[in-house]
Amino acid sequence: MAREKAERVLIIGAGAAGLMAARELARAGRKVTILEARNRCGGRIYPLPTAEFGYPAEGGAEFVHGEAPVTRGLLRQAGLPVLPLEGTPRRSDNGQFSIRTPDPHEPMFHEALRKLKHDLPVAEFLRRHFADSKYGGLRHSIEQMVEGYDAADPEQASTFALRDEWMDGGGSTQTRIAGGYGALIDFLVAECRGYGVAIHLGAVAIAIEVRGGKTVVRCANGNEHTGGATILTLPPPVLQTISLPEAVRQKAKFAGRIGFGNVIKILLRFQARWWAGPRSDLGDLTFLLSDETIPVWWTQFPDESSVLTGWFAGPKTHDWASLDDAPLIDAGLASLGNIFRLPIAQLKRHLLASRAINWTNDPFAGGAYSYATPGTREVQAALAKPDDYPIYFSGEALYRGKDMGTVEAALANGLDTAGIVQTASLETGGLGVT
Repeated sequence: MAREKAERVLIIGAGAAGLMAARELARAGRKVTILEARNRCGGRIYPLPTAEFGYPAEGGAEFVHGEAPVTRGLLRQAGLPVLPLEGTPRRSDNGQFSIRTPDPHEPMFHEALRKLKHDLPVAEFLRRHFADSKYGGLRHSIEQMVEGYDAADPEQASTFALRDEWMDGGGSTQTRIAGGYGALIDFLVAECRGYGVAIHLGAVAIAIEVRGGKTVVRCANGNEHTGGATILTLPPPVLQTISLPEAVRQKAKFAGRIGFGNVIKILLRFQARWWAGPRSDLGDLTFLLSDETIPVWWTQFPDESSVLTGWFAGPKTHDWASLDDAPLIDAGLASLGNIFRLPIAQLKRHLLASRAINWTNDPFAGGAYSYATPGTREVQAALAKPDDYPIYFSGEALYRGKDMGTVEAALANGLDTAGIVQTASLETGGLGVT
């Protein structure tokens, strides 16, 4: 037993999955080293400076979706309360604001979902069952949800996964973390360091080799790190950028069959909450949906922050890959101008701070988060299957529950992976290959 606990585990990536796995392994007595390519921890959790937006704004993940038992357990340990979303979501059409009403065909849609026996892409499901022009509004709302909420391509996204969302309430229960996800990352980093985890920032892993039963990770800065096992927590697009042993590389190729979507997030801080003036009925506005270029916006209500956050997700963002901050922010302002019938110049005069985050341009992310395709569960099973190499895959894309693409998925899968590594070490008498 002493030998097992002396073995070192290398974890590539200090996002939610990597930090969670590191904490659990270190608590169990393993020596753990995290190699993080960025100069910060958190991965696709990306807290922005409080001075910039007046609160700990989120450039990445922002909401806690659904029950999220692992996330909420950690928040209790960290003493971080969750804040329920309050207020009223609205939709904008031709300058008019309304509260969303259910589509009259939704009961028929739910029934068709219940009867579905074999998975298929959402777009194909809609073509088979709701092709008639009278279902145009329903198709549009479903496609908007798949693209906007799941950052997914309707031509690839799993209908079974959509059914899980719809029939179980989807992401209808959402909360925020007091202090933001950055506070949770700070807690996990402190926990890891308290248990002796070594965290190396700016360590870009470029290759993993197996030598004498040990894994050796080579970094772009020339450093090498050796351990009894390595956990890869890289997003699927980034997995393809690292050199792996041939058998492991073939497994990693399967990750390309997991859906992975992009998000462009735009934060605009104004001098005041101009949308909530005394003659407006939008004082309690939360989410605002439209058909504008940047179609989704939200406020920080009930907090009286003067920040509006824009959200543009899914395959349509691919055409924007080459754009930098300035044109993205201009697109956000143009969309708001059209929604509220205001001149862009007027909005710019009242703008205090702005930021655009295009996740597909992040070399260490390659996009925002994963989504299920009809073949995803098979791929996840293949990646989780143990082989002769002490190299493991982890992250939100490997989570086999119904909430892929969430921080909860990353934390839960990191926890599961830590358990698998510990079990493997007990079965082999150590973490190396025997």
